[in-house]
Amino acid sequence: MPSLQQKIQRVLDDLVDTGAETGVQVAVRHRGALVADAVAGVADGRTGRAVTPDTPFFSFSAGKVMTSLIAHLLVRTGAVEYDTPVADVWPEFGARGKATATLRHVLTHTAGVPAMPRGIGPADLADRPRVCAAIAAAEPRWRPGTETGYHSFTYGFLVGEIARRATGKPMRQLLHEWVAAPLGLDGDLYFGVPRTDLPRLARLEDAAPRPVAPPGGDAVLAPWEMQPTAAMGNSPEFLQADIPSVGTFTARAIAAVNAAVLDGRLIDAGQLEEMTAVAFEGTDQVFGNHARLALGYPLGRIGARPDEAPTTFGWVGGGGSYVYADTAAGTSFAMTKTRLTSHFTTAQRLADVTAAEIGAGT
Repeated sequence: MPSLQQKIQRVLDDLVDTGAETGVQVAVRHRGALVADAVAGVADGRTGRAVTPDTPFFSFSAGKVMTSLIAHLLVRTGAVEYDTPVADVWPEFGARGKATATLRHVLTHTAGVPAMPRGIGPADLADRPRVCAAIAAAEPRWRPGTETGYHSFTYGFLVGEIARRATGKPMRQLLHEWVAAPLGLDGDLYFGVPRTDLPRLARLEDAAPRPVAPPGGDAVLAPWEMQPTAAMGNSPEFLQADIPSVGTFTARAIAAVNAAVLDGRLIDAGQLEEMTAVAFEGTDQVFGNHARLALGYPLGRIGARPDEAPTTFGWVGGGGSYVYADTAAGTSFAMTKTRLTSHFTTAQRLADVTAAEIGAGT
């Protein structure tokens, strides 16, 4: 019987051979063991440089698994609690009706500030003081804790500023000190890529021409120009900035991180149970879909059966990347890719192969 490694490699080879993907990287750990570490295609279509397991990929919101983990480590270390008001550590944030917002509200995207304030564009995201001041001064779209709506870019700045105020350290430093260094993953996980490491990265490409922006209206998610594109994900300035709403990593490394979450090396069993329980359920005010959220993660696997218990937690990334962990199956899965698509067909196909081989949580 073919191993999971062989099955995933066949899928990756097929995706590249048929032109559905150009460069893909997948890693799976089960009960801590690396059971799949597969790649296919090219990391850079201009030079033909091949993807390897050591190629870092900028993966948009899939990087939020690292953001959420830092938030949980803040709680583990006692720097804050889940129900600590944000304004306790960041007083300016309490303006205009946000004084009751807590870290729990931030983690469940119920803080009420899903959109970057007007006047903040991609070129401004590296200016943390400006972005945080604008968010702090914003009026919430709903009373904190009453509704949920995807906080695309604001999420990372909320967690990041709470972390900076509580510890005096930026997110890129906390990611290194609390996660990458202890797990031996230096050079594989980044909030802000060092200039010297930029040549190692995969180069993203758009699967289709960028759609035309809708006329007028108030962009709830973010200004239109902040939608995921290859130009954004390949920008040296953007890649080097500490923007913890997005992240750069190898599939092997991020799967190792979630494996360490599952086995107690980073989070103890009691906190893992608390952070993966249903924390908020309702209609997402940005996308209109039904949302079931744990603390810092959507619950449920892409393509899961309707009767499948929501034991998986993780994040998708704009363009089709996917990272999740399954507490019941003991599985940690990560997939990154170069071609940015508007769908998650590749992610679902690979997650289905993994769940069929290892078993899904029930």
